[in-house]
Amino acid sequence: MDLLNNLPEEILCHILSFLTTKEAALTSVLSKRWRNLFAFVPNLHIDDCDFRQSFMEFVDRVLALQGNSPIKKFYLGGMGGIDIDRVSCWIQNVMVRGVSEIVLSIFDDTPSADRNHMFPKVFQNKKLVKLTLSYGFDIRLVDGSIFLPTLKTLILHLVSVSVDTFDILLHALPALEELVLDDIDWKDLDDLDVNVTLSSASLKNLTINYCGSFVTYSFDTPSLAYFCYSSYAAEDYSVAKTENLFEARISVLVHGGDIWRARLPHNIWFEDEEDNVINQFSNVGNLMNGIRNVRCLVLSPDTLEVLSVCCESLPVFNNLKSLTITSNDNRGWQAMPALLRNCPHLETLVLEGLLHHVTDKCGDACDCVSREEKGRSLTSCPVKVLEIKGFHGTTKEIHLYQKKKTKEIHMIKHFLDYFPCLKEIKIYMEEDGPRQLRVPEASEGIAKMMMENYNNMSSGCNVQLLVSGNLYKKWWTP
Repeated sequence: MDLLNNLPEEILCHILSFLTTKEAALTSVLSKRWRNLFAFVPNLHIDDCDFRQSFMEFVDRVLALQGNSPIKKFYLGGMGGIDIDRVSCWIQNVMVRGVSEIVLSIFDDTPSADRNHMFPKVFQNKKLVKLTLSYGFDIRLVDGSIFLPTLKTLILHLVSVSVDTFDILLHALPALEELVLDDIDWKDLDDLDVNVTLSSASLKNLTINYCGSFVTYSFDTPSLAYFCYSSYAAEDYSVAKTENLFEARISVLVHGGDIWRARLPHNIWFEDEEDNVINQFSNVGNLMNGIRNVRCLVLSPDTLEVLSVCCESLPVFNNLKSLTITSNDNRGWQAMPALLRNCPHLETLVLEGLLHHVTDKCGDACDCVSREEKGRSLTSCPVKVLEIKGFHGTTKEIHLYQKKKTKEIHMIKHFLDYFPCLKEIKIYMEEDGPRQLRVPEASEGIAKMMMENYNNMSSGCNVQLLVSGNLYKKWWTP
């Protein structure tokens, strides 16, 4: 305790800033020096299960103790009926003191029809850099103009907004660099045509999660460098400017029944309203065309399956250097051949899992189907580095019409045989994986495969087995 007491107050306040305000307040019993020390912490983290009278009085006392001392971050979380005037006063207090980050995570159990609050002062600040709003806020209720000239990060989670209000909001954020839209309630969905335009010259990072499938998205984001999309297929994607995109992570969510429909031949798709989902799958090709300049691309298993519907419309990814595919034994690789053929400058391919649902369309890229053109899409792909993650050395069989079977290790051999420019393979496995395969057995299996297929292997390929991230065994083929 003496060691702590000898520290300067600035350091003690920094230590306390990692605690909630209530936890920091408990340190006041330690000594006279600590009695009001918590009040000078630059971060206010106020979180309670509900907005009880005692809780609100506690916040009032903390703010009174702090006076005019500078503040960096203000976090307010809780649930229950909200005293709008009181919370507005708290927000006004920290804004006057130069707060740069505000997080409001307030779950209001008041019926939505009776809510009439939005804390307009939050949207009128010259110094605010980061703003997070969660749970039930309705941005349409903002009363007054929006003026956030220095805001760089905006995170919206479970909030309501209209297309018009959203457009006004974006135009009021000239310095915006990061935008997160998480489970947004678009209040225009009663309309037949909902067009959401994300237009920002400064935006660099964009994340969209679970934001409605009955929406058409347009992107006018010339400075965008990172794009993460995890949602059901939208009505359409009208993509304009993403010329400087560096990394994209695409996870199109689907239902199991929709996957079955997508695997049907196009000429027997059912002509009913449910086939609208197939049209939306086809429109994902427009999304891919919009991000065609991307350099690093990560696709989920569902996304790869969805892309099988729009293989013919896939763009050429001339700038793509790194492609990551996450595999699932319930999702197919039908789009893999077309995808690899459309990556003329691909250098690194990362496969997070090798097992996938076998169809008669994936044999061009894998070892699942015996056919004359097997491996054709690989021979035209300039991949130099192949990383295989989640390797189990499994002997699990994959059936095609109850006849064909293959193993992970056979798939690795297939890649060695057909990738003409392959220089390095990194195989990652966990020492205590779910199949409880011993590491030496996996190593012996790889070595045996290499010896049996020595003459067909890529020239000068370095093969590594890494266990729990560390190098276990290394081979080299001349």
